[in-house]
Amino acid sequence: MGSHVTHLEAAIDGTRLPHTELQTIHEGRPLWVRYDLEAVRRELPRDALANRQPGLWRYRELLPVEDDANVVSLDETMTPLVPCPALGAALGCEDLLVKDESRLPTGSFKARGLCMAVSRAKELGVRRLAIPTAGNAGGALAAYAARAGLEAFVFMPRDTPAVNRGEALLFGAKAYLVDGLITECAAVVRAGALSMGWFDLSTLKEPYRIEGKKTMGLELAEQLGWRLPDWILYPTGGGTGLIGMWKAFAELEALGWLEDGRKPRMVSCQSSGCAPIVSAFEAGERHAAPFANAHTVASGLRVPQAVGDFMILDAVRASGGVARAAAENSLTGWMRRASALEGLSLCPETAACLAVLEELRAEGVVRTDERVVVFNTGAAQKYVELLGEPPSLGAPETIDWDLLAS
Repeated sequence: MGSHVTHLEAAIDGTRLPHTELQTIHEGRPLWVRYDLEAVRRELPRDALANRQPGLWRYRELLPVEDDANVVSLDETMTPLVPCPALGAALGCEDLLVKDESRLPTGSFKARGLCMAVSRAKELGVRRLAIPTAGNAGGALAAYAARAGLEAFVFMPRDTPAVNRGEALLFGAKAYLVDGLITECAAVVRAGALSMGWFDLSTLKEPYRIEGKKTMGLELAEQLGWRLPDWILYPTGGGTGLIGMWKAFAELEALGWLEDGRKPRMVSCQSSGCAPIVSAFEAGERHAAPFANAHTVASGLRVPQAVGDFMILDAVRASGGVARAAAENSLTGWMRRASALEGLSLCPETAACLAVLEELRAEGVVRTDERVVVFNTGAAQKYVELLGEPPSLGAPETIDWDLLAS
């Protein structure tokens, strides 16, 4: 097994760049990784996957690492696709599934992207990595850098959730809190690139996090017997996951692996407290203006300006999907309600998807009989500040049992 990468391609204008050299962006915009898909088709029959171990590396020929010795792994699992009948009934969906990314190392989907980015950085000779993060990406980078024996620097807004702050330190990263949002953290990373000699692993500032995230789409297709769902609702901050899945579906289509060739309608879900993609979608724009006064309890959605904005919007529009914002004050309620209905550990970013799905069902945009997949991008336990506290009770002999019964 090995990589079939042919080159890198600028997403903004198609310029080809060599994949054998360390690359970041072109004209300020992201790069695609391109493969010899005909060679993959010849060498990898679809049915051969059945004999491979679960996890993202089962799709080795569609991934960018060239030498297996450079693979940095924490034994990533193939995340479950969980039927949710109770939650579906509450939303009026007969076929609702949750792809639960909280089962991955460090408890979020960020493991996929950072696994791939760190592996490729190691392969290209990088020794020192840096990342700005609104939450889960910092812990994932710290863990994979530790595994690879590389040095990691993590910069987070001061009000980043406590678990995210602590796990970056736990895995040995040099972690710092910054006044401001992820944009201010990104400015620190840019300013230190030359003097500190680190490589910037910001979302879409290098080409390989997309390749890790696209494995969500590859897994989903395989788990559904190579028939994609009618709808995918995905929480969107920087948007790498949505972009990566849409790329995965295009590659599967080119390989002839999809049973009916039909692709899902993609829904980019944000919060009303930070909705630059939604604003651009509604205005018919290809690029999103910075979102002023960004605030949301879903820290992963607090990205006021995404470098891959046009890639997100292109995917949503090409799919026939939509971009919608959930009311910020609905997020904690949906997080708790859905978790209680299904026993799944759902994060506030996923709660935004559920609030949006409720709207789309009420409007008749999503039909009751359509298959809907919602991505749970992280574990609720990563957001201890939102979990709440149970009420206190006195000694057993003083309990008001009538009150408890009510």
